[in-house]
Amino acid sequence: MTYEELQAKIANHKSMNEQLRLSLRLEKDAEEKDRLTQETLEEGFWNDPARAQTVQKRIAYLNKKNKRFSDLVAGSEDFEILLELSDQGKDLQALHELEAGLEDWAREYESLRLETLLTGEHDAMNALVSLHAGAGGTEAQDWAGILFRMYARWAENHDYQVELLDLLDGEEAGIKTVSFRVAGPNAYGYLRSEHGVHRLVRISPFDSSGRRHTSFASCEVLPELDDTIEIEINPDDLKIDTFRASGAGGQHVNKTSSAVRITHLPTGIVVSCQNERSQLSNKETAMRMLKSRLYHLARQRQLDRIEDLKGEVFDIAWGSQIRSYVFCPYTMVKDHRTGYETGDVDGVMDGDLDGFINAWLIEDAKERETAKEIELRQGDQGGDGA
Repeated sequence: MTYEELQAKIANHKSMNEQLRLSLRLEKDAEEKDRLTQETLEEGFWNDPARAQTVQKRIAYLNKKNKRFSDLVAGSEDFEILLELSDQGKDLQALHELEAGLEDWAREYESLRLETLLTGEHDAMNALVSLHAGAGGTEAQDWAGILFRMYARWAENHDYQVELLDLLDGEEAGIKTVSFRVAGPNAYGYLRSEHGVHRLVRISPFDSSGRRHTSFASCEVLPELDDTIEIEINPDDLKIDTFRASGAGGQHVNKTSSAVRITHLPTGIVVSCQNERSQLSNKETAMRMLKSRLYHLARQRQLDRIEDLKGEVFDIAWGSQIRSYVFCPYTMVKDHRTGYETGDVDGVMDGDLDGFINAWLIEDAKERETAKEIELRQGDQGGDGA
C-alpha cells in the first residue's frame, strides 16, 4: 500500500468513527450506566443477588463497549502520528507497521459496527441452544457432538459462559441431543444466525468400507427470557416427569430422581434439565426453557395465547439445511442463505464462526430494512386511498 493510499485511508477514519459513535448510541449507554451505578448505591441492593449480578454485568459490558470505541479513536490518532514519522513514506518499516495496524483496526471496527445491527427485541439476552442428531444413527450423533464442541469453542473465544442443561449421549459415539445456555451480552443476537439444519459430508470413521456419508443435525436457538416477559401456562397442559440424571455427578445427583422432563401437551414440546443437584432447580430451569420455546413459537405464528398453539414437525434432512460442511472430496463450509464460504474447515470446527455470523447479520438487517420500506409504502398508499 502506497503512502498516499495509507494517508487517504487514515483521513477517512474521522467520519467513520463519528458514524459509529452515533450508531452505538454511546450517550444513551452513559445515561443507562449512571442509572445502574446509582442503583448499586441504594440500600438493600445486595439483598437480591440475582438482580445485583445482572446489574454488575451490564455495567461491565457498557464500560467495555465504551472502551472499545475509545481505543478505535485513539488508534486512528496513533496512525496519524506514525504516518508523519514515516518521513513521507521513506521509512518502509514504519509503513509496514502502519499497514498491519490498519488491518487490525479495520477488523475491530467491523466487529463493533456489527453490534449496531443487534437491534432485535431479545438480541441482548442469553441464548438457549439445543442440538438434535438427525436420521443416520451413530454418524449423525457424532456430527451433533462435533457441533456442540464447535459452539462451545466459539463461546469460549468470545468470553461467553457455557452451561450444560441436558445431555443424551449417543449409543456408540456423539450425542443424540444436548441443550446448553450461552450467557453473555448479545449471545442470542449472534447465535440466532445458527438456527436451522446443518449438513455434514465426510468419509465416515464408522464405516469400514471408507464410504462418503451425509449427516444432518438441527440447531435450535432461543432467547432466555427474563422476568419482564410474562407467559401464562396452564398447569393442566403440562406433564412433569422426574428421573435419575444420566451423566457423571458424584454422591447425590445420580442417586435421586433430580432430573426433570416437562412435556407441553398441546404442542408436544419436550424440555428437560439434569445438570442441577436439586429437582427444584432443574424444574425451574426446564420451565424457563419451555417458556422460551413457547414464546418463540407464538411470535412466529403471531398468536397471543399459548393455549392456541399446536405442534409442528421439522424435517432434519436434505433440502432444509442452512449450511453445509464438506470434508471430502474437498474442504469447504458454505452458508446457503448468504453465500458466505470458506475452505478453512478446521478453523470453523474450532469455533471460527464470525464470518458466517457477520454475513448473516448484514443480510438480516437488509431484509428488515426492506420490510420496513414496504410497510411504509403500503401505509402511504392506504392513507392516500382514505
